[in-house]
Amino acid sequence: VCKIIHSCAQLINCVDCFSVRNRLREIVGASTNWRDHQQALADRLSLSNQLAGSQDELPVRRMKDSYIEVHLPLGTDPTLREKYLNYHKGVRFGRILEDLDSLAVLICYSHTHNKALQRSPLSIVTALVDKIDMRKQVIHPDCDIKFTGHVTWVGKTSIEAKMHMSQYHDGAYTPVLDATFVMVARDPENKRAAFVNPLKPEGPEEEELFQQGEINKTRRVELSTASLLKVAPTAEERKIVHSLFLNTLDTKTVSFRSRVLPPNSVWMEDAKVKGLEICHPQERNIFNRIFGGFLMRKAYELGWANACAYGGCRPNLVAVDDILFQKPVEIGSLLLLSSQVCYTEGNYIQVRVHTEVLDPLTRHHNTTNVFHFTFVTDKDVPNIVPQSYGESMLYLDGKRHFNQTLESQ
Repeated sequence: VCKIIHSCAQLINCVDCFSVRNRLREIVGASTNWRDHQQALADRLSLSNQLAGSQDELPVRRMKDSYIEVHLPLGTDPTLREKYLNYHKGVRFGRILEDLDSLAVLICYSHTHNKALQRSPLSIVTALVDKIDMRKQVIHPDCDIKFTGHVTWVGKTSIEAKMHMSQYHDGAYTPVLDATFVMVARDPENKRAAFVNPLKPEGPEEEELFQQGEINKTRRVELSTASLLKVAPTAEERKIVHSLFLNTLDTKTVSFRSRVLPPNSVWMEDAKVKGLEICHPQERNIFNRIFGGFLMRKAYELGWANACAYGGCRPNLVAVDDILFQKPVEIGSLLLLSSQVCYTEGNYIQVRVHTEVLDPLTRHHNTTNVFHFTFVTDKDVPNIVPQSYGESMLYLDGKRHFNQTLESQ
């Protein structure tokens, strides 16, 4: 993506990771003091009259208008390095997810920037992490990291941002990951959709990126339509479920209720790890909801811990797939996280993390996010085996995500 912009080096917007959140606060006029957040929200209400009535009212943007380069100086800043360092003397990938989320928001604000306005009337939030593909397993904790990215596709109210992460090692920057985020624009109160600037590709490479964005949108619609929560499994998938069932029957009793775990296998029920987070103001975003990057970090770390316990060794991330942000998480919420190993194949582990908010007064549960992580280990892992129909659907869903990951590698 970024080679398109390199010929226009004078347009590169180069900042460091410390500056990203501060710039976002300046763009929307967010308060850095939690005690002042109510006043900050009231001030943003006055920006509603600055929203465009249609997309035609907004000027067309180019891809290079939103290009941003951000540096993470792990090699030169020992204090910063401590924040990113994990127990294994590598880099905490959850922190990288936080940085990617902040960068995606800043990229979209760069696309919609209006020089005539002191503050942006738009509330740009993460709708979906379409895909994060790892191109390198090892991230060095003492080498500088560079993030680059820009807008690649725009709808009426949604924006696709592609980002790349590379690390300086042995005298050169080498690719580490590619990420695609889908963001949505809403009004200052974050209650209804708002129009964003249209995007005009320039040249065949940008046309290809834009068309890929259209393909991604179509694929997401097709996957949503074919969701196992809406339609029955395919004929092939039904055969898989039945085969799993037959493999667990007790041949001595030949009873539907008597089940036996096959060798080198684990019941799906026994491959769960759960967690709880009390959502404090410290983890709020510029709109005084819980920061999406924080949610991704917590979900990833729980999923990683589950994969580690299941495989009996340290797993490496292969891909992050289809993270859906269904509802915002309010300050003060009780956030329940549940990770489930839902599919295994050879030395691969597919983990699904489900998060929901619990209202302690009404005891109502509301799903906020669903995360899908693909891990790989250095040895084969036990087979995961579902027992109930619901677990079988989780198994098939995990298999679908795993196959998508393999196809994109």
